[in-house]
Amino acid sequence: MSAVLSPADWHARAQAHERRADALTADHRARAAAGEKHPVWDFLFTYYSYKPSQLRRWHPGAGVTLQEAPERQGWRWYSAGDAPGDAMPDATVYREDKPELAALVERMLRRTAARPAQFGCFGLHEWAMVYQAEDHRHPAPLRLGQDGTDAVVEAHDLRCTHFDAFRFFTPAAAPRNRDLLSRDTQPHREQPGCLHAGMDLYRWAMKLGPLIPGELLLDTFELARDIRLLDMQAAPYELSAWGVQPVRIETAEGKAEYVRQQRGFAERGAVLRERLLHAWLGTEPV
Repeated sequence: MSAVLSPADWHARAQAHERRADALTADHRARAAAGEKHPVWDFLFTYYSYKPSQLRRWHPGAGVTLQEAPERQGWRWYSAGDAPGDAMPDATVYREDKPELAALVERMLRRTAARPAQFGCFGLHEWAMVYQAEDHRHPAPLRLGQDGTDAVVEAHDLRCTHFDAFRFFTPAAAPRNRDLLSRDTQPHREQPGCLHAGMDLYRWAMKLGPLIPGELLLDTFELARDIRLLDMQAAPYELSAWGVQPVRIETAEGKAEYVRQQRGFAERGAVLRERLLHAWLGTEPV
């Protein structure tokens, strides 16, 4: 039998969710109001183009009935419950409305979960994005200068498996990658050790909308936030002015620290990936 939440229960959960979401986005909202940019944290609201207001909206998850919620009967991907005024997020309605997206999200979650994690990339995707380039993605200077940055790329085997990082490689860097990636092959290449595969759990949770419990959505956002910090600590940029100290992946010690954190994020991501599938489909990954 599907879960049923009383008005007192679901209002309390919604209010707790709003408070948590507000705390997570407070710094970003303050910077946005002041017109300030941040090279690390803006990514969570620009590349992942979801507004703090979207993150703030609580949903109970697929098949969970909200008692006395008539206003939600008109919300996207909600259905009316058995009793007058009840409403619930409906996975069947979602699949009927977004069949291609539903198939993609399930394919990405299941296939990524089924693969062994790889830990040999050392975050070099950001280095490959500025390799032999006059213009860079961020205004911050390069820690090692252009020549030093290029030398690090040339001294390593590029092993990126994430297309949405690979597509930003410079023309000189792309052929150096172990595999030439494409959008079509993305479901076949994504693997759970990749930092961006972990961050993208937030993307998939957002795309599933009300089918994902709000608490789980915020858990995926927190993982994306934590991964983003390591992603930029390992990048070639000098970010100390923003309080970001480098993980120097050009050294043996830096590589070890990167992999240590990468493994931790892969473990957190595996749990969240399983929870997303279970919340949406009621099944475990296979």
